[in-house]
Amino acid sequence: MRALFLRDLQLSVRAGGGALTGVLFFMAVVAVIPFGVGPDLDLLSRIGPAILWIGALLSSLLGLDRLFQAERDDGSLDLMLMQDQPLVMTVLVKCLAHWMATGLPLVIAAPVLGLFMNMAPVAIGACALTLLVGSPGITLIGAVGAAAAVALPRGGLIVSILVLPLAIPLLIFGVSATYAAVEEPAPFLPPFLMLTAITLFFAVLGPLAAAFALRAASE
Repeated sequence: MRALFLRDLQLSVRAGGGALTGVLFFMAVVAVIPFGVGPDLDLLSRIGPAILWIGALLSSLLGLDRLFQAERDDGSLDLMLMQDQPLVMTVLVKCLAHWMATGLPLVIAAPVLGLFMNMAPVAIGACALTLLVGSPGITLIGAVGAAAAVALPRGGLIVSILVLPLAIPLLIFGVSATYAAVEEPAPFLPPFLMLTAITLFFAVLGPLAAAFALRAASE
């Protein structure tokens, strides 16, 4: 499992730019917002958490189709299916490596981009914390879509279509928790705990569903 984690981490970083591509796309999404809404700093501050979450969600979709594609191309996917190690654990390790290479850099970049959106320090901290908790859930959901589309030659768009609706609850509770941290009457903990619960739910269900999809695709 350790060797698989290190191998996938290296492949995620090198293949297609990995972390750099996601961060650059994240920056591009945030950078074009002021041109669309105008130079109103108060408005940018209000919509900043939603923009950061939407940008991180869209950036996380990049490269999800390659989660199992390398193993499919070189034939090692068949070996993964026949090994003694449970396939669910293999999928979970691959998801962790993918998130470390593509999701964690987005969490690190979020505070810097929050400054561009004129967000308050509390909002920046809350947004980074919610992304840290919620972004693994996007990867775990994406594993299901990537496994379902692994047999398709160009499944990137299909993976995005499958993953995006399922990731909406993460977006809702992530943004709600961030706004609650800024607005005094609204409690931060309930939406944050719901966000954590959704991520944990997909941490269990995602690898199971992805393993089932991989076995179905190989038959």
